[in-house]
Amino acid sequence: FVICIDNSDYPASLEVRKLYQVVPDSDAAKLGQIRIIDESGEDYLYPSECFIDARLTKSVETAVVNAA
Repeated sequence: FVICIDNSDYPASLEVRKLYQVVPDSDAAKLGQIRIIDESGEDYLYPSECFIDARLTKSVETAVVNAA
């Protein structure tokens, strides 16, 4: 999970301070991008610098996933 810190180029797709689920994508990471499930409910690529790692504990991560 990551937290959005900059949505200036994507105001309709991302909310600042919101938690987003990451979809692993090693090819995107090589290009400085991250794949997340955005406000549309679909996964899309965004610049990595728009996010910071949420560093959730396993129990919190499980609770967040199960709440969705």
